[in-house]
Amino acid sequence: MHVTRQISRRSMLKASGAAVAATAGLVAAGRPAAAADGAFAHPGLLHTRTDLDRMAAKVKAGAAPYTAGFARLTANRHAQSGWQPRPQAVVYRGSGSPENYTILYNDIHAAYQNALRFHVTGESAYADTAVAILNAWSSTLTAVNGSADRFLAAGLYGYQFANAAELVRDHGDFELARFQEMLSEKFGAMSDDFLVRHNNAVVSNYWTNWDLANMACVLATGIFCDDRAQVGRAVDYFKNGAGLGSIRNAIPVVYDDGADAGLAEWLEAGRDQGHALLGVGLMGTFCEMAWNQGIDLYGYDDSRFLKGAQYVAKWSLGGQVPFTANTRRKGAIGGWSGSETVTAAAGVDPAMTRPIWAMIANHYTRRRGLSAPYLTRIAAKAAPEGGGGDYGPNSGGFDQLGFGTLTFTRDRANAAGTSASPSPAASASASTAASASASASAPASASPAPSAQGGRGDLAATGSGDVVGWTAATGITALAGGLLLLRRRGRRAG
Repeated sequence: MHVTRQISRRSMLKASGAAVAATAGLVAAGRPAAAADGAFAHPGLLHTRTDLDRMAAKVKAGAAPYTAGFARLTANRHAQSGWQPRPQAVVYRGSGSPENYTILYNDIHAAYQNALRFHVTGESAYADTAVAILNAWSSTLTAVNGSADRFLAAGLYGYQFANAAELVRDHGDFELARFQEMLSEKFGAMSDDFLVRHNNAVVSNYWTNWDLANMACVLATGIFCDDRAQVGRAVDYFKNGAGLGSIRNAIPVVYDDGADAGLAEWLEAGRDQGHALLGVGLMGTFCEMAWNQGIDLYGYDDSRFLKGAQYVAKWSLGGQVPFTANTRRKGAIGGWSGSETVTAAAGVDPAMTRPIWAMIANHYTRRRGLSAPYLTRIAAKAAPEGGGGDYGPNSGGFDQLGFGTLTFTRDRANAAGTSASPSPAASASASTAASASASASAPASASPAPSAQGGRGDLAATGSGDVVGWTAATGITALAGGLLLLRRRGRRAG
């Protein structure tokens, strides 16, 4: 059985506000209350005021490993107050277009790194540089275009733009309203549309990281622009979305017995290591931003993300992991179609790393006091984490903002266990309001969805042809998430 129709806007937003609110992991009683108007906590994306104050205090005190993390930041060429932005009217990413998106992501990382450096040192020159970069882009950018890869650009650079801007949103020279308009119209609207229409493709055509990048953009844009409906849509998609980025499709199989207990298969482990690491980093980013607004997705579905991250960490360290065969459908609505099946996890290079592990490991082992041995090992191996520019010059080295050793290292919570709750300045009533807004209509697309016109057309750049050696699977007996056909052998459905 395959899913052959594209989801409707209504089906993506199917959960009622009450249902979402009941499972959102709302802020525990006794946490700081939200502002009277129910506004989101700011700063409140990847970093809260408490986080920023902790970094500054630890570096000032010369505490390890913060000093090593800060040294990675100050050594990066993007973190210098002399950075000059190069804003473009139109950003292009993808084949068949005059690609210039490298300019965008370099400027975003320069804005983020300068803003972060300001919060650690208090030196205004870095904040001024970040603001100058962000203002230059919001006064210039008119569109994000290209092949299907334009949706990757919207998702990745949208969530990163929001995080850089969140760190200087109170700066006197920052054009907040203009930046919110650019972020919402040029990035958020495109990502919202992708999660509804998937570029006119079969819903499982695009791999997990495509959904997650756009989910991160929708969530970050919603928080930055104080748009409760948008935040509600992002959270609902994480839980119930039909695409491969929702949690049960990204992590389709949970292993609950024997040596594999506590692990959960990451879908893109069957594709390649680089994309699996990207996806884990993006899901961690999504969970962290939600947590800082009082929504616990790290612990959702019996901490399913913890099990998936442990799986990828063990696998990336060179360990043996179980794998259950799966098949995904691909193609265009009303056009070409096909499917791909994978029966084993891809090979790995234990030396490959991304700056994603400090954030995830610190949440589970320090905030929650849980045991996560593979996360602990891989985070230690990756430390001190750098950021954009430290992991190669190509786009893959800029997919995460990084510097997790500096920004996410935290002291262990006083009481170990699983009772940790989100701790933003957001109240339960405010979170309920965000969830209730999930049923609102999504905004119109920034540009019309292209037609495949019966051929591969614009879908050729989806990455679906990147993997070779796919083989047919037999004995398929169970359906996971309505998308992935899994062959089960004595294991509970995940």
